[in-house]
Amino acid sequence: MAGASDSEHTTMDKQKKSHPHEGHRNRMKARYLQSGLEGFHDHEVLELLLYYCYPRGDTNPRAHQMLTEFGSLHNLFEADADTLKDRLNCSENIAVLINLIPALSNRYFRSKWGKKIMLESIATVSEYVMDLFVGTTLEHFYVLSLDNRRRLVNTSLISKGTVDEAAVYPREVVKVAIHDKVTGVILAHNHPGGSMKPSRADLEVTRQIVDGLSFIGVDVIDHVIVAGDMYYSFAARGQLVAGY
Repeated sequence: MAGASDSEHTTMDKQKKSHPHEGHRNRMKARYLQSGLEGFHDHEVLELLLYYCYPRGDTNPRAHQMLTEFGSLHNLFEADADTLKDRLNCSENIAVLINLIPALSNRYFRSKWGKKIMLESIATVSEYVMDLFVGTTLEHFYVLSLDNRRRLVNTSLISKGTVDEAAVYPREVVKVAIHDKVTGVILAHNHPGGSMKPSRADLEVTRQIVDGLSFIGVDVIDHVIVAGDMYYSFAARGQLVAGY
């Protein structure tokens, strides 16, 4: 077989020079396909992700800049798209891709649990509600409606607030319980970036909800507060609620 001509060598050399990082990208992708993200540093995770916004070039400097600006993957992924664009001076495509990660995680975890989950212990409940708040940067308040066998009937978001506070009205919880025709509920809310310990307002609203639901024969089985990878269970501490 005849060797490549000078013109063919020149063309191949130009292609190598125009895509000098292609080999590194292929190695990173192969490494991920072989063992997942095990062993990847945070900046390498971002490098890999950014390949899908930067078709060419080295994404390593951009990944390091993102981590330097936000301090951690957690902080980066939980920033909203406008904040990402402002602080990183990046395109909307990059901001949406980064912001989409926790939202997809939340959707995945909720899909994973499916329907008719048995929520009869703090171990299962804590796992479920912690998945529920993945990717949530604002305070949310949920009501988990359970039938008399402790199966999940419905998960209702009744309040969405700021980083520090979500306004909760006991009558909204009562409306959910009546609509779902249940005999028990579990309350769950998060403290983004805060302590898992209940505030004075948390204690008061729990008391009001317990009192309100007692008039229609519905038990508050637990109230779980999630803060990052930690949680606080009222039932586990024998506070205010009926327990499991």
